[in-house]
Amino acid sequence: MKKLGLLPRILIAIALGIAIGTISPTWLVEVFATFNSLFGNFLGFAIPLIIIGFIAPGIGTMGKGAGKLLGLTTFIAYSSTVLAGLLAFFAAKGLYPTILANQTSQAFENPEEALAKALFTVDMPPVMGVMTALLISFTLGLGMASLKGDRLLNVMNEFRDIVEKVIEKIIIPLLPLHIFGIFANMTYGGQVGAIMSVFAKVFIMIIALHILYLMIQYTIAGSARKQNPFNMIKNMFPAYFTALGTQSSASTIPVTLEQTKKMGVREKIADFSVPLLATIHLSGSTITIVSCAMAVMVIQGETATLGTILPFILMLGVTMIAAPGVPGGAVMAALGLLESMLGFNSTMVSLMIALYLAQDSFGTACNVTGDGAITALTDKLMKKDKKPTKQTQQQAS
Repeated sequence: MKKLGLLPRILIAIALGIAIGTISPTWLVEVFATFNSLFGNFLGFAIPLIIIGFIAPGIGTMGKGAGKLLGLTTFIAYSSTVLAGLLAFFAAKGLYPTILANQTSQAFENPEEALAKALFTVDMPPVMGVMTALLISFTLGLGMASLKGDRLLNVMNEFRDIVEKVIEKIIIPLLPLHIFGIFANMTYGGQVGAIMSVFAKVFIMIIALHILYLMIQYTIAGSARKQNPFNMIKNMFPAYFTALGTQSSASTIPVTLEQTKKMGVREKIADFSVPLLATIHLSGSTITIVSCAMAVMVIQGETATLGTILPFILMLGVTMIAAPGVPGGAVMAALGLLESMLGFNSTMVSLMIALYLAQDSFGTACNVTGDGAITALTDKLMKKDKKPTKQTQQQAS
């Protein structure tokens, strides 16, 4: 199983969960439910650590590299991420009442009561609340950015490495088993038909939004550079398909860099912007997270408003800074916000993880491909910013 990518393992886990949940006796489903309870509690314990481990060193590192190119690239990347989230919100708001009609929690009465219960639980309280972790992260990050020394930043970078190891070696490998247990339990409770119907419809909408947003990004970049946006997108196909396979923006950097330079972007701009954007630009992941979160809220019979989702999107763009280069890193970084800002309970978090990871590779591919458009636009804006010399003014006249 380790030789398979995360996506195949997730799909196998879903299929096996449905198959075994159909025929399993109650005691076996309760065993799976016990594992899910333990894993969910550990995840709750880890969320504040993940927040501090990602956000604090991310902000600190960004501040250390202050400069015009950094500021411009970061501003465009953050704006792109927020706009992607808003696109997902309005698309979901317009389409979900139709495509997810009659698929709220009322459609399968009291889902919590239908699920098998864990045989036992182990309390794993987090060391602090999510909002406390966020405030500590911002305080430490901004403080490290303003300090001349790097000692605390080095400590936080090592702490981030530890958190990444926890995600890479414990959480991600166990997620397929967790998702297997979720679907076995939902099948046992008679809910899987409604959930799978939601999965299929949301999946199609998300892929369509990825394509639409890439068209928007390259239309803007192509117009600014007077290049054909379709040729620019075609040029980035190798990066897109590499990201589909690796499910990691960081692992795709060499290919993204090469293809971006082929679009005519200056080498020094590409060398700086592409690795940075692999860390801070997550428009595809944001589309996926917002779409999946709203779908889970619909399933639970809740309604999402712009007043609820907009602050979530604004915080999401910051929280996912320096999300690890491992598959599923973005949703791991977002779990704290889902709980604190959208009120997700453990069942909703489990559904969210399953929904997100089933198409994580497509979100990563959208992120990576969009990096090329932002780099090209940044290159053009940096050229515009240069004041013409007397020689160039005389040549122009």
